[in-house]
Amino acid sequence: MIAISRFSVADGEAEEFAGGARAVLEALAERPGFVRGHVGRNADDPALWALVTEWDGAGFYRRALSDFTVRMVAMPLLSRAIDEPGAYEILATRPAPAPAGGA
Repeated sequence: MIAISRFSVADGEAEEFAGGARAVLEALAERPGFVRGHVGRNADDPALWALVTEWDGAGFYRRALSDFTVRMVAMPLLSRAIDEPGAYEILATRPAPAPAGGA
């Protein structure tokens, strides 16, 4: 499953927010079931940021959020998230194509 949290971040807060988002990503990465994660900023609206993580399942994600260490790091940042559903079941995946030449 993937979890997407979006944030509206004022220009003067971007550097601090980015550091906090990286810290949250690091804390989540230590939890069982974490597959990968990204912190990104919208190319058209630089005030719109996203924290995207992929998990082996919804249970792993929920347990990660209830971990004390994760809560201490993540809750201040996640409390700023845009209020919208953010957990998605993965229904299709397509890996990148193999390099030309069979390498």
